[in-house]
Amino acid sequence: MNGMMTAVSTAGPLAAGWSIHGLWLRRRLSAARHDPLSGLWTRETFERQAARTLARRPQVAVILLDLDGFKAMNDQHGHAAGDAAIRSTAGALTEMLDGHRGAVTARLGGDEFAAVVPLGTLVALPWLLNGLHGAVTAPFRHDGRDLSVGVSIGAAVSTDPIADGAATLPVLLRMADEAMYAVKQAGGGWNYPAATAPSLTSTAGRRTGRPGTHTPQHEKGAA
Repeated sequence: MNGMMTAVSTAGPLAAGWSIHGLWLRRRLSAARHDPLSGLWTRETFERQAARTLARRPQVAVILLDLDGFKAMNDQHGHAAGDAAIRSTAGALTEMLDGHRGAVTARLGGDEFAAVVPLGTLVALPWLLNGLHGAVTAPFRHDGRDLSVGVSIGAAVSTDPIADGAATLPVLLRMADEAMYAVKQAGGGWNYPAATAPSLTSTAGRRTGRPGTHTPQHEKGAA
């Protein structure tokens, strides 16, 4: 009986120790998956989650966002203001996409962000991009003053579930990047190809700005 009590009393601290160790490991893993400044997914975790979304859902938008005027803000107001802009952008993305089940967001690095968003209908994409643009460019408070940045947004669309989401994601990201670059050159705002084939084979190499792309003039935001 005494031996059993000794074993139980010894096992208690050991179990508690393993429990604390397990909690510590889970926290370390969670921290590794999230960008420490924005709280969004890191690139590696984003790509893994995004590939699953593309494989399971029809009508998925892949969106890239790049802040405009970010370097000027750092130069004028200091890096703390730039950090505040990153956090504000992350908060805007999180809030705007909160109601979109299956949406995945990430900070890819620097002032570049990405999102993969399932759409109920493709008609909703312009409204989504316009809403994201307005949310990101809204003023935020820092050190007693209101600051703001511009943003250029590009998107590409998958219209059917993709068997190999991991292989297709880079193609969609490239298309979104081309759309984003084109609109950045035009002064900021948002842009996306008018249509994309489910296979993407005929559109992967097209650069935004050629016939078949869409850049609403009245929806371009200030850089």
